[in-house]
Formats: sequence, structure tokens, C-alpha cells
Amino acid sequence: MCAHSSGTIGFPLRLLAREVYDRVCAIKGEDACALITGEERIEPPNARYFLCTAEAMPRDGGNRAFVALDEAQLGADRERGHIFTDRLLNARGREETMLLGAATLEPMVRALVPGALIEERPRFSTLSHAGACKLSRLPPRSAIVAFSVEQVYQVAELLRRFRGGAAVVMGALSPQTRNRQVELFQSGEVDYIVATDAIGMGLNLDVHHVAFASLSKFDGVRQRRLFPSEMAQIAGRAGRHQTDGTFGTLSGGQGTRGRGSPLEFTEEEVFAIEEHRFAPITKLFWREPQPRFDTLDVLIGDLEASPRVESLTAAPEAIDLAVLKRLSEDAEITRGVKTSGHVRRFWEACQLPDFRQLGPEAHARFVARLWSDLQHGHIGADFVARRIDELGNTAGDIDALQGRLAAIRSWAYICQRPDWVLARDEMAARARSAEAKLSDALHQRLTERFVNRRTAVLMRGMGKDAGLLRVNLEDDGRVTVEGQPIGHLDGFRFVVDPEASHEDRKLMLAAAEKHMAALLAQKANKLIADELGELSIADGKIMRDDKVVAELERSKLITQPRIVMTRELVQLDPAQKSRLQDALRVWLTEQLAPLAPLQAIEEAAEDPEAGSEVRALLLTLADRNGTVWREDAGLRHIPKEKRPFMRRLGVTIGSLDVYMPALLKPAPRRLLKALGVDPRPVREQMEAVIESAKPMPTGYRRAGRQAIRVDMAEKLFRSAHEQRAKAQAAGDKGAKGFPVDIALATSMGLADENFRSLMKDAGFRQGQKEELAEGMYGPERPVPWTWRAPRKDNAPQPRHRPAGGRKGKPVGKPQGKPDNQRHSRGPRKPANQPATGKALAGLADLLKK
Repeated sequence: MCAHSSGTIGFPLRLLAREVYDRVCAIKGEDACALITGEERIEPPNARYFLCTAEAMPRDGGNRAFVALDEAQLGADRERGHIFTDRLLNARGREETMLLGAATLEPMVRALVPGALIEERPRFSTLSHAGACKLSRLPPRSAIVAFSVEQVYQVAELLRRFRGGAAVVMGALSPQTRNRQVELFQSGEVDYIVATDAIGMGLNLDVHHVAFASLSKFDGVRQRRLFPSEMAQIAGRAGRHQTDGTFGTLSGGQGTRGRGSPLEFTEEEVFAIEEHRFAPITKLFWREPQPRFDTLDVLIGDLEASPRVESLTAAPEAIDLAVLKRLSEDAEITRGVKTSGHVRRFWEACQLPDFRQLGPEAHARFVARLWSDLQHGHIGADFVARRIDELGNTAGDIDALQGRLAAIRSWAYICQRPDWVLARDEMAARARSAEAKLSDALHQRLTERFVNRRTAVLMRGMGKDAGLLRVNLEDDGRVTVEGQPIGHLDGFRFVVDPEASHEDRKLMLAAAEKHMAALLAQKANKLIADELGELSIADGKIMRDDKVVAELERSKLITQPRIVMTRELVQLDPAQKSRLQDALRVWLTEQLAPLAPLQAIEEAAEDPEAGSEVRALLLTLADRNGTVWREDAGLRHIPKEKRPFMRRLGVTIGSLDVYMPALLKPAPRRLLKALGVDPRPVREQMEAVIESAKPMPTGYRRAGRQAIRVDMAEKLFRSAHEQRAKAQAAGDKGAKGFPVDIALATSMGLADENFRSLMKDAGFRQGQKEELAEGMYGPERPVPWTWRAPRKDNAPQPRHRPAGGRKGKPVGKPQGKPDNQRHSRGPRKPANQPATGKALAGLADLLKK
């Protein structure tokens, strides 16, 4: 439409007309766009683009360049079909006319508009049947469709209890309320939306699954099963563009089809919905669009006349015709309806929509009261203003607000008529304002009743983004998640909010578990700052400036030392002492966070499922602070299928060392030294290559006159093994060895002679440089290298006492010599190196027993 100089589009819903009006305004500007519906009229003087409901759309299209009719298949609807049929037959654009609708309408279009060009737009995504599913197991981003207000409320209430709530969409809601509820779902505040079949038209949602709570509805005449095309219209809300969707039914008591039989689709219905194949429309409803207004009898006769075209059929009696016939039988009401002008005006009054869904009898009484004022001229502005003010009261429950909204929509329609109300523009503005207030109040009531924001927040917190939730500890000790209270801290113990339901308690405890460490650390830091000031760890003690606050005794696990408070603090009041001990324990846990990889292997070593061989290695690795020589690791006893388990723990099995790269960083090494677990010096930057020193810095191995970090050494060994594998794959039997690129070692700062010494430890030997024969010219051949596997792992070694002292002694007094103090004399192991060998094999047997 925007490609033409002017245009008109007719929509089935006021909501759709408003949505597209906003989009066209963004393109063409508000001065060029008009919105015309039964309850709202925005028509600038120079408007060129008109967005209308089908009823408000001009019959001939308004003499615009472009005309379109949306959802044209509604010509087969019992109540409104004749309106869409008339626009299909008569609304035409000067340059282009477009009829948008389901493929089932194609036969009728070919019969009624022979020259029409038919184009198909296939669905990009796949819609598939997912079967029945319990409400408690519905996937997120699901829509549940019911066909009665009672069932909508029932499903929404259950979702509130177990999933944090749902948005609610029904045809009786005003467009503003419907939009607000949809936004509640689209924004992700709730993951479910419960709706009537109003969801099937005019709502574009981010829905992945549609679940039917019922497959039958009351169509105004009888209770009947949905047609496959109607099922598809609703199920098609699942999936957007190229995102696939699914549909199914509710099981477990929330959905039945009567008499206790299960709710399920037939195979034919599933096939039709998935393949988009439906029975074609064979008849469209028609009613005389231009009746004569000579008398009421002539008018009724024309409205009940049969069509003269075979493809059309007379429309069933709509509510406006039913009201007209009932009122025409009352001589008191029709006494003044004599002229054609009065007949026309009387018919316009009867066409007032039944927004309150009262039915023909009750609605006819409302129209009769309206006509008693209209037949004498206009309705007084004071009377209309009083009625609008009365209906604008926002007190009451959901049902009361819905009733007032329906009534105010009737008055909004009345105020839009050009000759019904005095001060029409002012009264129309009042009606829209009252409708907006009622819509906001209804949205609030629906949200309060069917959305438990705390549960919704907690349910989102159980997902993969739980760490992104905003968790706060208030000054009064309350713990909140995204502003919703979940409990409070009693000392360093979390207490769930006593007002929470049983279902919420489980979620709160789970949410607290995810965030409690940070909250406890926050509280402990504040308490310690108030009581003791700034603390640090040094020499196996907790220090405040130069004074000892507590000593750290080694326990069974290095990462869980015991806190022994000094004599001065022991003499505190028992309650204050206990509070301070708890704070120190939480503070220490936070300080030991860099040792999380070491804690992981300590915990894995306690797990019987790991196997005795793996547990023996992990115990040794933990005792050596994350680095152990390969020959001490007992790898021969470890099954190959257990090695992926070790890799998941962050353990690297190298050519000469078994180590944890995460523990080679400065922070964990400094912390281990501060705890007194590893007395060796720690490098501030942990460079790749350093000058050799005594004692050897932690995390390094000797390489001639230099030292190299163990993970960098492994990088060099792997590069050499890759070169050897390439040479073997080439299959050059005449070659005396394989080349080794020393550029990587040079870039690390490792000297050539030290590189050769390091490689010798891993079994690599450099051969002799080959000189070119006399008379030959060209680049020098690379020096060949050979490799021979080092001596077997687990050779018998002398016993040693584990570093760190006996259980119960201060952590700051380790026993035994530091790791990795060896000379570069090939793979042979010095006599003073601690070993496991047979001792580790014996330990494995002992653990098995």
C-alpha cells in the first residue's frame, strides 16, 4: 500500500487495524494516515492511507489507488461473513486490489472474481504434532487455548501456582488490555499465555508450542468440534518465520472432550494441519448491502432476500437483524418511524454491536432505550458524560471491570457516530480515556491474579542465565531477587520468606543456593570490617596488619583448613565469638576461590566412583599442589577410559609432568605459599622461561641453565611429536630422523643448549648436522632429531613423607623437598626425588580393599 499514492485496508479486528496504523504512520507520517473503526476515528484532513475495520471500510474502497481486504475467508463466518463478502465483491482500488486470505478461499475467488491473479506464500517454518502433554510439563513459550472463560481462568491459576503465572487473552478484553497482556508474554516476564480462539487471528507472538485445552466450542448455535482449518489457524501461532513450531493437547485432567474421553487430534486432523490441506470454502454468506429504507417491512424484506449468484448463500440472521425484527414488532417503539430518514436512522441504531454479549433480547432493550433519545434528535452531552463517568470507576474484580469495559465500548461506538451525540469529539475523547483507565485496571487485576512475579523470577533463575539475576542483600538482612523478597539472613543462615507457598519454598531454596555464597561473603566482609578491619593471609595465618587473628591448621583437605582463633579472641562473649567465627569462615572461603581447581580434585579423590587408581593419582596431585612428575603419577594403573574424567577435572597428562594449568597462574600459587602449603618462591608474572634458581620456583622445571614453565615445556614436546608423526607418515625410510623447529623455543626465550637439554629429558636427541657434498649448493639440511621413549612410568622409588606435615600441625611447616628439583641428565631419575612406584600400586590395592 505504501508504494501507492493512496490506499485503504480493511481488517477483521480493531487491534490489527491499530497495529498496522502505527506502522504506516512510522513510514508516511501521522498527517497522511487515518484510523477508522467503530470505536475510534483518527482522520486528518489530508489523510491518504486509511486503516479500517471491515465494517468501517468504504464499500467501493473510497476511490483509493490501492485497496486490500485482510482475512477474506471470513466471508464464510455466520455473524460477519456478509460484510467481508460485500467488500470482496465491491471494494476496488484504482490501480491494485489485494485479497488476503486462506488458500481455502481460492475456488470462491475464481468463481466471483474471474480475472484475479492468485499467488501463494508458503509457510517458512514447519508445524508438527507433539501429542498430549501435562500442564506441569509444558515447555516454556507455550500458548494454551481454551474456549470458555472458566477454563481460561482454571488453566491460568494452575500455571500461576507451578510456573509463576501466565498472560491472559480473551475476545472480551479491550485492545489496550490485550496488548498489555501480550507484552507481558513477549517481554519474557511470563513464559505462558492462556487464550481463547481470539489468539488465532491478529496476534503475532513468540510462541513455540500451542496446547489445546479443548477441541470444541459454542459457535452461537450449538456446541461443535473445531474444523481442521480453525485448528490450523490457532496452531499456526506456534513458530515464527523460520522457527519451527509444535502443537498438541493438554492431558492429565486439564483437557477433555467430554464423558471422560481423552482429548486428542485424529490422524486426519493432524495430517491436514501439518500439510496445510483443508476442505475448500464452497459458499460465502451474503446480505443485501444497500437495502431500501421505504418502510421497516421493506427494509427487513431486503435484508432477508436471497442472493442471485449461485456461489453465495443468504446469511444467517445476525444480531442486528434480530434486534431490528424484535423492535419493529413493538408499535410503541416504531410509532415515529415513518419516513425513509427515520427508517435509516432506526436501522443504524439496531446495528450497534453487542459488545456486552447479552444476546438479542437484552441487547434489543438497550437499543430501545437508545432509540428513545435518538428519535428526537441528539443525545445530550451531560447525560453521556454522566454515563461515561459512572462506567469509568476502576474499583471491583475482573468480572466487574470486564462488564464496564464492554459497556464503555458501546458508548465509545455511540460517540463516534456523526449525528448521535452533542459535543461528539469531547464525548469520544472521554470514552477513550475511560476505556484506557479501565483497561489498565483490568490488566493490573489479571496480573495480580494470574502472575506470581516472585515464582516467575525464580523459575527464570533456574535456567542457564541464573547468574545474571540481580540478587541483593538489604541493610535489614532481607534477600531479594530482581526486587522480589525471597527470605532473610539470620546470622549466616538463610531463612525462607514465611509467607511463601509450599511450591515457592523449593524454588527459593534453589535460588538461594545459587547466590548465597556471594551474599554471605558480602555480609561477612561487612562484619569483619566493622570488628577487625582489613585481613590478609600470610605464613599459614590470618593477619590484621602485623597481628595474628587466627592460625590455619591443615585438615584432611588442603583447601579447607581449620581456623584456630588467637587466645584474645577466644575470650570473647560466646555469641560474639560464634558470630565472628562464622564470618571468618565465610571470608576464608571467598579468599580461597582461586584454589577451586584444587578443591575439585580433592573432592573427586573422595568419590568412590572415580576408582582407586584415579583416586590415588588425584591424592598425589593434590598433595603436590597440582604438579607431579609423570613417573610418580602411576599412570600405568589408570585405565584409558578414565582419562577423559581427569581431563574434565582440568588435569593435563604431559610427556614429563601431570599438572593442572589453572594452578600455574600467579594467584593460586601466591595463595598456596601464603597458606604455607608450598614454600617455594612464586614468580609475580609466571613468565614462560626464566633463569634457573635454587630452589626452583613453583610451576617450573629445569632446562639447562634456565627453567621453563611446565605447560610451556609440554607445548614444545607436543610440537616435536607432531613433526615426528609427519615424518613417519611421509614414509621416507632413508631419512635419519625428523626435523624439530626451534623457533617456538626461541620465541619463548629458551637458549639453544638449554632447549636441547630440556628435549633430552623427554627422550629427544639431536643428531649430527649433515654437510653438503663437495660441489653441491643450496640451503642447509635441517638437523635430524631422534626420539626414544623415556624409562617406564612407576619405577620403584624411595619412600618420602608428604609435604605439609602431619594432620593437625600448622600448614606453614611443610616436610620433604620441593618438587621438580632435578638435573638435565636425560630421563634417568635422581635418587633424592620422592616417588610412588610400587608404593602407589600398593596404595591402589589398599583403597580397593
